[in-house]
Amino acid sequence: MPFGQRLLNGPRLPAARGRATHLMVLCHGYGADGNDLIGLAPHWQRLLPTLAFAAPNAPERCPGGAGHQWFPITRLDPEETRRGVISAASALEDFLDAELKRLDLPPQRLMLAGFSQGTMMSLHVGLRRAVKPAAILGYSGMLAAPESLPELDHDAPPILLVHGDADTVIPVQALFAAAGALGRAGALLQWHISRGMGHSIDPDGLRLGAMLLAMAVRGSWQRPPGAVCCRLG
Repeated sequence: MPFGQRLLNGPRLPAARGRATHLMVLCHGYGADGNDLIGLAPHWQRLLPTLAFAAPNAPERCPGGAGHQWFPITRLDPEETRRGVISAASALEDFLDAELKRLDLPPQRLMLAGFSQGTMMSLHVGLRRAVKPAAILGYSGMLAAPESLPELDHDAPPILLVHGDADTVIPVQALFAAAGALGRAGALLQWHISRGMGHSIDPDGLRLGAMLLAMAVRGSWQRPPGAVCCRLG
């Protein structure tokens, strides 16, 4: 850990039954904190009671103290987001490693979910880990630094992207740009457009996320030959 950098912290939810078999880390959006996303955990834990959850607060306070940010962002500029995810990556990496160690879980038992700026972080960090996570969920976000995506092979995690077509914060076109870049890199990608939804997460997104997590936890996800990119619904 870089000198002077403190480990992230935030709300946690232990496994509802027995010892945790997997860890799901929830990365919040700009101006929020871990409490904003930990409320999603019970929705998924009802189906998957051996999941433990952690929702770290991003490392920086937003200007004026209204919530946290993974990195400063003034507009959806590719260079600004590239610099931002790179600058915040080590803090999230350290948190992931510490939580896996705390729960005595191997790195392949990690899952990531993000909302908005948290989706940028989840995709950037998750796809660059030496041992890839079991699954990545991204809601209302975008892919930062697509030009530096690693080539994804047999260890590529299944990814679900969900976006509202009425999102005025990060337009839905960001999903299509991310899908194209991820598909070219060899990602196993599914995506869903929520009709009439703005910058938020709806019940359909939660349900589709639960389905993907269940397949990953139960080991029923099989990589088909070649890259996969498909729309759900």
